[in-house]
Amino acid sequence: MNSQEPAIFVKTDNIPNDRKERSITYFTLFTTTGTLICCALPIILVTLGLGAAVASMTSVFPFLITLSLYKAWVFTFSGLMLSLSGWLMYRPGRACPTDPTLAAKCSNAHKWNKRIFWSSVIIWCLGFFAAFLALPLRIWIDF
Repeated sequence: MNSQEPAIFVKTDNIPNDRKERSITYFTLFTTTGTLICCALPIILVTLGLGAAVASMTSVFPFLITLSLYKAWVFTFSGLMLSLSGWLMYRPGRACPTDPTLAAKCSNAHKWNKRIFWSSVIIWCLGFFAAFLALPLRIWIDF
C-alpha cells in the first residue's frame, strides 16, 4: 500500500467487486491493445517502410481490415472501457477487507490493476495518435 493513499478497510470476508474490477481492467487492456494492433501498428510499419509486413499481416489476419474500417467505433468503445475501468479503480468508497491476509491481497491486486490501467492508457494514447493525428500532423508540417 502506498503511504500517499489512505486505506479504507471494511469488515467483510468476500468482496465480489474486486473480481469485477480486475476482469474489467483486463478487458480494458485487451480492447486498448486491439486499437494498437488494428490501427496504430500498420501505420507505424508503413511509415518505417515496412509495407510488405502490413500486407502479409492483413492477409494472415483479415479482420484487421474490418477493425480499421471502424476505427472510430473501436477507439470510442475502448475509451469508454478505459473510463469505466478508471472509475472503478479510483471511485470513492473503494474498500479492502479487514483481515490482514485478504487486505494484503486486495492491496496487491489494486496495485496491479493500476499498472495495467495506466499501461492501457498509454497504449490507447499511442494508438489514437497514430490512427488519427499522425497523418494530419505530417501533412500540416509538410514532411
